[in-house]
Amino acid sequence: MTVSLTTRTPGLRRFLTERPAQPERCELCAVTVEADHRHLVDTEKRALVCACAPCALLMEQPGAAAGRFRTVPARYLTDPAHHLDESAWDALQIPVGVAFLFRNAALDRLVALYPSPAGATESELEPATWTAVLGGSRLASLLEPDVEALLLRRTDGRCDCHLVPIDLCYELVGRMRLLWQGFDGGAEARAALDSFFADVARRARPVDGAGSRSDGAGSRSDESGNRPDGAVRP
Repeated sequence: MTVSLTTRTPGLRRFLTERPAQPERCELCAVTVEADHRHLVDTEKRALVCACAPCALLMEQPGAAAGRFRTVPARYLTDPAHHLDESAWDALQIPVGVAFLFRNAALDRLVALYPSPAGATESELEPATWTAVLGGSRLASLLEPDVEALLLRRTDGRCDCHLVPIDLCYELVGRMRLLWQGFDGGAEARAALDSFFADVARRARPVDGAGSRSDGAGSRSDESGNRPDGAVRP
């Protein structure tokens, strides 16, 4: 028997009705969180987890959860006195115009990643090169392990560097995975990059006047499904 899609039977009705989106929840206490919620880095699983404001504040306390969870700070910094020239960028050997670096506390070294259609891709460059290019900057000296990153972008012969929350970098990775088309990403992806970095520049404060971890706007929700160690989740 042919069954019309308009047939009103209990068995088919569930396929005809859109399922409501499931609210995001704090992964520690299970309370529903707002869209613009905080994140924690689970240092054992090397993953970002959603958190409500009270749990995020709790995990900022020394010794909380034996150090397993670290709250992602909400500060955005820039160093107007630090500039990367063409030779410095060329030494980094990044195949695209965007990259981010963070210090992996477990490995005790900088990890460099860049967005790609496959997600966050780790640079195979020797850590010593990254240290030589960026290790002397004030932003690098302020970088909190696991939870903050140095976000780099090269455009029109110049390279901008900002210290940002690590979840923001994975939000960028998620956007690029969704929008990337063709070899160079396409016009939509480039426009999204311009808008993204304009927002970062608006939030950023000069390093001389902003050393607190609470400077800047709040963290954003993660869209990438990627882990902070650079591996792409299935």
